[in-house]
Amino acid sequence: MTTTAAPPVDLGRLWTLPGVYAPQADTHLLARALQAEGPAAGMDVLDVCTGSGALALLAARSGARVSAIDISRRAVLTTRLNAARAGHRVRVLRGDLTGPVLGRRFHLIVSNPPYVPAPQVRRVRAHGPEVAWDAGLCGRQALDRICAHAHDALHPNGVLLLVHSGLCGAEETLARLTASGLRAAVTSRSSVPFGPVMTARLPWLRARGLLGPRDDTEELVVIRAERP
Repeated sequence: MTTTAAPPVDLGRLWTLPGVYAPQADTHLLARALQAEGPAAGMDVLDVCTGSGALALLAARSGARVSAIDISRRAVLTTRLNAARAGHRVRVLRGDLTGPVLGRRFHLIVSNPPYVPAPQVRRVRAHGPEVAWDAGLCGRQALDRICAHAHDALHPNGVLLLVHSGLCGAEETLARLTASGLRAAVTSRSSVPFGPVMTARLPWLRARGLLGPRDDTEELVVIRAERP
């Protein structure tokens, strides 16, 4: 396992509509893990919660067959435009997590889902910038469903790469993935300064005991899970 402040990965020139999650430290950390897996021609790759499409396009560079999903209409449009500008073929679908590809299996799944704990549990929505980060009181609103469905969406020996905040509980994610039949481990960690959303919620996060009074960075984790 690596513990590092990950250097940026060359994700190419990306354009994002207002309200679409632009690549940040978590994107680059997951991009490094994706590169390490070596996606190749003939592989079926799925990017769940694609946002700008950065990870989908990174996989498509290798010639892999890539599908990308997001619940946000703006994210779907952004990814389609970025794929067209880069000259890559990416099947972009709108929907909730793996719902649009139910019944299909993939060799590699990557996901940078919403994971920021939020004071209120909101219904799954397709609009508003907060759809890219708000994830319920514990930050696991999307994570738990990904853990539940990943096994059935993977080929044997297929791999899930998942990034989220340490505030959500990496051990909980590992336990859920293991219970579903996957072999899971944290493969990299990185500490980053709080972004605007986390900074705005510091009093609430500290009141809930998710952060200490002197904590001034957020730990990101990448989890790799493989279907036997």
